[in-house]
Amino acid sequence: MSENKEKVFSNTVINWYPGHMAKTRRQIKENISLVDIVYEVIDSRIPYSSRINDIKELINNKPHVLIFTKYDLCDKNETDKFIDMYKKNGSYVITYDLSKNIDSSSLINLSNEILKEKLDKLKEKGLKKDTIRALVVGIPNAGKSTLINKIVGKSIAVTGNKPGVTKNLNWVRIGKNIELLDSPGILWPKLSNEKEALNLASTTAIKEEVLPKEKVAVYIIEFLYKYYSSILNDKYGVNNIEDFNEVYETIGKKRGFLMKGGVVDYDRVTDLIINDIKQGKISGITFDRIEDYDF
Repeated sequence: MSENKEKVFSNTVINWYPGHMAKTRRQIKENISLVDIVYEVIDSRIPYSSRINDIKELINNKPHVLIFTKYDLCDKNETDKFIDMYKKNGSYVITYDLSKNIDSSSLINLSNEILKEKLDKLKEKGLKKDTIRALVVGIPNAGKSTLINKIVGKSIAVTGNKPGVTKNLNWVRIGKNIELLDSPGILWPKLSNEKEALNLASTTAIKEEVLPKEKVAVYIIEFLYKYYSSILNDKYGVNNIEDFNEVYETIGKKRGFLMKGGVVDYDRVTDLIINDIKQGKISGITFDRIEDYDF
């Protein structure tokens, strides 16, 4: 990457740290003493890029569970490599398909197992603890609010497919034995890795205004061509990306995205590509590759 491009990228990501994220981090640190365990929500399509890179410091080393959401949308062969690595490194992991009803018993049982020693010590001291308190934390658009609604069994948290829907920390009760502290999506002050930033942009974890939409759409097409060429061909009728004008022309004509004179509307093609990922219309893909990262 040229020095100028790197400078542009660096300036872009530095600007992507809105005030509410700093506020959320501050609130988490202020309330973490009230929490017994942390549920870190991870988008299964970006099992590395969606990890909060300073999570241990943020949650003061509280016990925590990695909850992989949107598991139905990922390439399980690739995502499972990360899951295996996280488990090997001592993490607890649960996967969920948010398109279906969720049985929260496995999460509650795991939480009780993780906290058993602590709860037993309290019981020995005559201090019975009936309710476990868990913080739910993750990047924007990872599915935190949808997960909470599925676990609770009714609409409690506001959901949406864009970052910034949840605004404040909110307590939500699950039955009589567990309470969840829902938090707005957070990132870190500087996204220094362009690939990770593009992965986040591709899954709309960062607002579309932050990185040029055309750049994100081209990244998605290039990624699909490299790793999932059959999906690219089946979805858009594209089997060659040497000429991106031709790629856009092919997709635009196939979808009828035409302006006056039969000219393809490139903006609509860009929006289509991004929205197909955002809305889960393209499944079976994982943007992260385990060989790209050090563990």
